[in-house]
Amino acid sequence: MGAVGRLAHGLRRDDPAAVWAASFGLQEPPPVRPALDLLDLAGEHGEPVRRDGQLSRDWLHGRATETLPAAREWAALALRTQENQERLLRTLPDPRPVPRQPPLAVLTAFAESAAAVLCVELEQHGLPLDRVEATALLTAMIGPRPTDAADELARRAQRDGRVFAAFPGLPVDLRNPAQVRVLLARTGLDLPDTRSWRLEPHAGTSPGVTELLAWRKAERIATTYGWDWLDRNVGADSRLRGAWGAADAAAGRMTAQAGLHNLPGDLRGAVLAEPGKLLVRADLGQVEPRVLAAVSGDPGLARAAREDDMYAPVAASLGCDRPTAKVAVLAAMYGQTSGTAGAALRDMDRAYPKAMAYLRSAEESGRTGQDLRTYGGRLIRLSRSPEGEGQTESPGHGRYARNAVVQGAAAELFKAWAGTVRAELPALDGEIVLCLHDELLVQVPEAAAADAVALLDSALQQTAHWWAAGSPVRFVADVGVGASWLTAH
Repeated sequence: MGAVGRLAHGLRRDDPAAVWAASFGLQEPPPVRPALDLLDLAGEHGEPVRRDGQLSRDWLHGRATETLPAAREWAALALRTQENQERLLRTLPDPRPVPRQPPLAVLTAFAESAAAVLCVELEQHGLPLDRVEATALLTAMIGPRPTDAADELARRAQRDGRVFAAFPGLPVDLRNPAQVRVLLARTGLDLPDTRSWRLEPHAGTSPGVTELLAWRKAERIATTYGWDWLDRNVGADSRLRGAWGAADAAAGRMTAQAGLHNLPGDLRGAVLAEPGKLLVRADLGQVEPRVLAAVSGDPGLARAAREDDMYAPVAASLGCDRPTAKVAVLAAMYGQTSGTAGAALRDMDRAYPKAMAYLRSAEESGRTGQDLRTYGGRLIRLSRSPEGEGQTESPGHGRYARNAVVQGAAAELFKAWAGTVRAELPALDGEIVLCLHDELLVQVPEAAAADAVALLDSALQQTAHWWAAGSPVRFVADVGVGASWLTAH
């Protein structure tokens, strides 16, 4: 119910007190504190629901599980909450070209609940990561495991020294962007910032920049994914575990800690299938532009989405090359209005008017502080707080809303797909071991790998059949099989 509370009411909390209050139209209560005090007990009268309609703090602190009758009473309250949530979701209009029963918002709630269960499983079971291989990769990238703190500092100084050797003058603090700009200026590179994408074009002509980029890569591994990370997060059973969340506080994407969503490519070779098994990876192809085509109902963009590579027909419609067309589509979704794809972006209005109108409508809601819902029914709270009344419009909120309606819908499609795969994998003796934005990684016995490939595609088509009922948009997945996450790409 917590996941559905986030969906239906736009909650940033999913604890029972907040979910109950939202389902009954009550003011959000303060978070439950670790221990009860007199303020918590004010208004309590021994029942699970207080006279003000809020849940009892005493019951939230554990009284609900003290006896079987109390647990039954608490379960009855959970059922009332679920009924209220479903009643609300059934009142929302079904946005599909061919509405069906149950409404899409109710189906999205089922998918959100399945994703919440999947998060518990992912957190408990973990991602297979071979400690021996991980140790070998880390040793190659940042050197052997330090013997003590002094040795670790010495290795850090060695990494820094390789950069300083490529630049004239005194050393600077490489972890301070302003000082790195000074370092670069010594070789004639006057850059507005030190972002990697700005440095990379100079790597071929500047040995110092080459060393600086290599240092950044090694530094990130050493400080974020080094020996401490390995010891802290990878168990004796060679499983990487971290906390999972079914929806972030923005558009509803799944979240993960312990580096599960940011594992560097150089370490993916350590994500190895267990003996007798293989990893099957499936990545939704061009999912956000395909989602935009479906949710906006734009016929031209939907025709483009029938192709394996939808950017090719978009380029033909805009009269530009494919890279420019791709940038124009992404810029439209992210609210960019200028840059290298500026002319092509202006042509988007001519070629895909319904898609652009859909995005502009969302942007206007964000700018003016009007709440909106995604295609699947997720409430995106954009309204001004009472303290913010009368404030000026916010372009930043407009861009956020413009992207959230696409990214949020894509997240809902992904979780519905993942839930379908999860329901059918036990027949193959398989398990989902990672959900990464638009990518699923499953582990199955070697003999079941071909069946898993077929399942990932058929589950996507089944999901799209009801999620985008009546839409001609085609959803595709790039699927690979390998002994490691790296080789499955």
